[in-house]
Amino acid sequence: MSGRQHRETEIARRIRAKGLAAGRTNAQIAEEIHETCGPQFGTTKVKSHRLSYGIALADVIEQVRALFEQDKKAPPGIGETLLSAYESGLKRPGPEYLHYLCAVYRVEPATLGFDGPCICGGHGHQRPPLAVTHWETTARMGSSRELIMQSHDAEAPSEGISEDENILRRTLLTLLSTEPGKAKLDGPVLGAIEGIRRRMDETLVCASVSPAMLDQWEEATLSFGRQYTTTAPLRLLCDVLLELSSVRAAMNRRQPIDLQERLCRMAAQLSGLSGMIMINLGDHRLARSFFRTGRTAADETGDRALRAWVTAREALVPLYYGDAREALNLAKKSRDLAGQTPCAAQAMAPVVEARALAMLTGTDSSKEVVDQAKRALARARNAFSHIRGTEREDMAFGYTERQLYFYQGDVLTKLGQTLEAEVVLDQALDKYQDHILDQTLIRLDQAQCRLIEGDLDEAMTIGIKALNLLGSDFRTDFIMRPAVALEQAVAERDPNHPLLPVYREQLRPTISLAEGTGSA
Repeated sequence: MSGRQHRETEIARRIRAKGLAAGRTNAQIAEEIHETCGPQFGTTKVKSHRLSYGIALADVIEQVRALFEQDKKAPPGIGETLLSAYESGLKRPGPEYLHYLCAVYRVEPATLGFDGPCICGGHGHQRPPLAVTHWETTARMGSSRELIMQSHDAEAPSEGISEDENILRRTLLTLLSTEPGKAKLDGPVLGAIEGIRRRMDETLVCASVSPAMLDQWEEATLSFGRQYTTTAPLRLLCDVLLELSSVRAAMNRRQPIDLQERLCRMAAQLSGLSGMIMINLGDHRLARSFFRTGRTAADETGDRALRAWVTAREALVPLYYGDAREALNLAKKSRDLAGQTPCAAQAMAPVVEARALAMLTGTDSSKEVVDQAKRALARARNAFSHIRGTEREDMAFGYTERQLYFYQGDVLTKLGQTLEAEVVLDQALDKYQDHILDQTLIRLDQAQCRLIEGDLDEAMTIGIKALNLLGSDFRTDFIMRPAVALEQAVAERDPNHPLLPVYREQLRPTISLAEGTGSA
C-alpha cells in the first residue's frame, strides 16, 4: 500500500473508533471521514461510507451479491475493480448498482455523492435487509471479519471457499464467543492449517488481481505483523491463514510479473508469520512446513532480504526445539543470503548464532565460546545500527531494539554471565509494554539468573509474577517449557522450598492447556 493510502486508512480508522465509542451512526462517521480525508487524499463520499464500516471492497461486493440473491436476481457482474473505480471517481454506478450500494449503506444516492435516481426512484434504502442489520451490528462490535465468518458459517460453502477456511472461521468464532483459553488446536484445526499451507505450495509450484486489492492485502499483512505482539496466537493464526488463502486464490492464475512478485512477497510474509505463530503454539512440525512454504515464495521474488528473513525465522524452530547445531547452520545461511544488504536478518542471524552457541555449551562455557558468542552479539548490534527506520519498529517482519536487548540477555543468561545478563534483561523489560510472550520469557530468564546465583527465593518470586501476568490464551507449550524447567531446577536444589507449591499452582493451568495445543 502507498504511504498516502496507508495514512488515509489510519486516519479513517481513528475517526471510526472514536465515532463508535461516542455512539454515532455510520452515516455520521462517514461524513466526518469525508470532511477530514477528502481535502487531503481525495476520499470520495462512497469510499468514506465503506471506511466508516471498517471493511474491505470484497465485503461490500458480497453484500451486493447477497441482496441480488435475496431479490431473486442473477448474480451481478460487479467486482472489486469496478467498485474501486466508483470509489476513486473514475466511473459512476448505473441505476441498478447505485440502488444496491444505497441499500448496503442504508443511505440515499446523494449521500454517496451520486446525483440522479436509482431503479427505485431514490426511496426505500433506509429499510435495512437482515444481512445489513447484522453487518452493522458486527461493525459496531469492532470487527468486520466477524461478519464475513458468520455469513459464511450460515451458508453452504460457496465456490472458492474451502472447508479448511470454514473450519478456521468457526474456530475464530469460538475464540470470539467463549472464555479465553477454551478453544484448542485440535485435529480438525490442524488439518485445516496444513490444508491451506499445502494448497499454497501447489499454487507456487504450478502457477488479474487489481492493484487496489493488492494494496489492501499488503496493509492487512503489515497489520498482522503488528498484532503479533498483542493478539493471542490461535486467534491471530486464523486471521493470517484466511488472508493467506485469499492470496493463494489470486495466484491460481499467473498475474503480470509486477503483481505476481507482490503476491509472492505477501505469501512469503504470511507463511513466515504463520510459522512464527506455530512456534508459539508449540507445533514445530507445522512451523517448519510453513517456513518451507515461505522460502518457496520468497525465492520467487529474488529479494535477498526477504529470503534471509524467512531463513532466520526458521532457525528459531531448531533453536527452541532442541537442535542447536541446525539452528547455527540456518543462522549462517541467513547471514550469507543477506550478504551486504542492510536488513533485519543481518541483525537477527548473528543473535541466533550466539543463542545456539550458548545452548551447545551451557553455563559452563569456556572463555573461547563466551568470546565467540559475544562477537556474534557485537555483529548484531553493528548490523542493527544500519537497519532502515521502518524495519527497526516492526517486531514481526523487522527487528527492534527491544528484541535485540532481550536476546542479548537470553544469550548471557545461558552462558552464565549473570551480572551482564541482569543489566541487559532489565533494559529489555523496560522497553516491552505489549508483547506478553516476550515479557514472560524475559522474566523467566531473570529468574534463571537468580537461580544460577543461588537466590532461590527471588527466582521463585520472579517466576510466580511472570506466570501470574500471563493470560490463559498465551499459556502454550512454548511458554511451558522454560517455566517447567525453572520449577524442576529449583526442586533439584530444594524440593521443600516453601514457594514451590505456589509456583506449581500457577503452572497447573499452563500444563493443562499446553497438553491440548497439538504439540508435535
